[in-house]
Amino acid sequence: MDTHHTPALSPAEAYPAQSARTQRFSLGLPRAFTVAPDGERVLFLRTRGPEDRASCLWLLDGTGERLLVAPEHLGDDGPVPEAERIRRERARERSGGVVAYSADTALQTVVFAVNGRLWHLDLATEALRRLDPAGPVVDPRLDPTGRRVAYVTDGSLHVLEIALGNDQRVAGDDDPLVGWGLAEHVAAESMNRTRGHWWSPGGDRLLAARVDLTPVQRWWIADPANPRTRPREIRYPAAGTANALVSLHVLDLSGTTIDIDWDRETFEYLVSAAWDRHGPLISVQSRDQRTLHVLSADPSTGLTEVLHEQRDTAWVQLLPGTPARTAFGKLVVPDDTPHTRRLLVDGQPATPDGLQLHAVLDVTAESVLFEASSEPTERHVWSHDPAGLRRLTDTPGVHTATRTGDTLVLTANTETGRSFAVRRDGRPDQEIRSLAAAPVLTPRITWMSAGEQELRTALVLPSWYEPGTTLPVLMAPYAGPAMQIVVRATTPAYATAQWYAEAGFAVVIADGRGTPGRGPAWEKTVRGDTLSAPLEDQVIALHAAAEYCPDLDLTRVGIIGWSYGGTLAVAAVLRRPDVFHAAVSGAGPSDQRLYDTHWRERFLGHPDDNPEAYDRSSPIADAANLSRPLLLVHGLADDNVVAAHTLRLSAALLAAGRPHQVLPLSGAGHAPTDEAAVEGLMRHQLHFLKTALQA
Repeated sequence: MDTHHTPALSPAEAYPAQSARTQRFSLGLPRAFTVAPDGERVLFLRTRGPEDRASCLWLLDGTGERLLVAPEHLGDDGPVPEAERIRRERARERSGGVVAYSADTALQTVVFAVNGRLWHLDLATEALRRLDPAGPVVDPRLDPTGRRVAYVTDGSLHVLEIALGNDQRVAGDDDPLVGWGLAEHVAAESMNRTRGHWWSPGGDRLLAARVDLTPVQRWWIADPANPRTRPREIRYPAAGTANALVSLHVLDLSGTTIDIDWDRETFEYLVSAAWDRHGPLISVQSRDQRTLHVLSADPSTGLTEVLHEQRDTAWVQLLPGTPARTAFGKLVVPDDTPHTRRLLVDGQPATPDGLQLHAVLDVTAESVLFEASSEPTERHVWSHDPAGLRRLTDTPGVHTATRTGDTLVLTANTETGRSFAVRRDGRPDQEIRSLAAAPVLTPRITWMSAGEQELRTALVLPSWYEPGTTLPVLMAPYAGPAMQIVVRATTPAYATAQWYAEAGFAVVIADGRGTPGRGPAWEKTVRGDTLSAPLEDQVIALHAAAEYCPDLDLTRVGIIGWSYGGTLAVAAVLRRPDVFHAAVSGAGPSDQRLYDTHWRERFLGHPDDNPEAYDRSSPIADAANLSRPLLLVHGLADDNVVAAHTLRLSAALLAAGRPHQVLPLSGAGHAPTDEAAVEGLMRHQLHFLKTALQA
């Protein structure tokens, strides 16, 4: 008899594989909720388990949850259209299968595309059928009445009549560099605008963006691991170079086109678009991002009127969900005072000083649903209507919501986990299950406010730590303007920090100046210099953690980060080797002139006007200062922060005679997803840090 058994892995040994298999614990989480007008049914997406990468369509009703569509219901798999692959990359989509859908207002009909094929689902009968579009489908959008679906194929915008099967190209150009109905790179990556066509409320006309990429410079993304593969051409508007030419048009299904008229030379960025009961509502921004106009448009003439202007000497921050209008036409927009981002309704402040507006979630009748926080580590759901202001969530954590009528789907992410609940007036909440995995490691977090700035900081110690045990330190920030990571929620950042802690580190995570959640002045500290203040704040947080826990060994301090955090990690060992003794930098934008126009010029201005700002914020100029171990990691298929950033930094280090390591990830984009690569990368980074810091 075979008595040999494979020994069970410890939680610390098992964690990297678990994190890789679960896509950092994102698989199995419900998302993309749509509520029926009567509140009795909720449609949503979710994979069938914590390691299942196939997203499925589900329905919750009075009988519970029911699986409606799984990918295997749809027949043979096919290739994902290139435009869809790009859309998923911009959305950081980690799963396959049914990754998006569109429903009519009554929630009776649903359409979705899988691998370019278009599907229609009748929710009353649950009959599923494949439609016959003109070509591979990208971003299908059902009209509010459920009669027609608009979609993009081969750069053209089409409308298909569902009952009759008639397919009509409503907009298209013969020029392959001109596309209709999809968001351009900077809109999807930097402006929160992920779409390029919108139906009128009656479903008889479309508002559509036309994108001309002719002036945008060409780049090529190669696959060096497969030399027989042709390099992929992309149009990438690097800082200081030409943007795509974007215009907006009303398309009548009879063939009439009305051009929406605004000063596109001054306001070249189309930030947002929508079509409500009052007509098209758009916002446009100047190239220097210091002026934003909210415009109403007449769909019959294309003439526009300025409803609101927002100016700022640094930049006008874009806020998800705005602008919007109430049923009575009251404009809903953000308003910045030096220390508070407020909600304005009809020109009047609807929120008090100190309550920071993050996003508008829904506007129904005269009620505005939004996310806001007074404590940076939390985010709550609020509502404002003529009766006043109400907070709808209480537990410390990060909360958001979806609403139709009086029914809410509340998403809560707290330190004890995630929950999803349907709330109806006068009835008990109904749960939507999360099937996501719980990390095998439970974070052991001490919350701190460091220094005079009260930097929100999380200190993570080993589960086996006892006072008197000396610990090397690992700083693990993001610390950039795209997000906060020091929040009272269940996040993979904390579980990964605990994994490093179990290996012998004290891990310090801090959100410094420039991060969201603490008001306009805090965010705009980094204008003209995106590294100095954030780096100083990491030092402050480190020293505060060491004061709280004297066992932190400040002679052995490493730093690890990804994207902006990767740039910060490089800057740490180049500019403060007295504090930081080793660094791991992943996908860091090292040469700021290579990053995209809207994101980079927001903080640094135009490189022709402010070259010194780009030099201050690019660690390449400091390459000769390297005296500490440095590991650079980059995905070779990254089309957001291209691998040239890391290659240029490595070349500068070599030219200066500074030893370092470079780890290329074949086929990986900005967020690697291959299980073996993700697990191997985690173990390699840990080995590098332990060796460099003699931990």
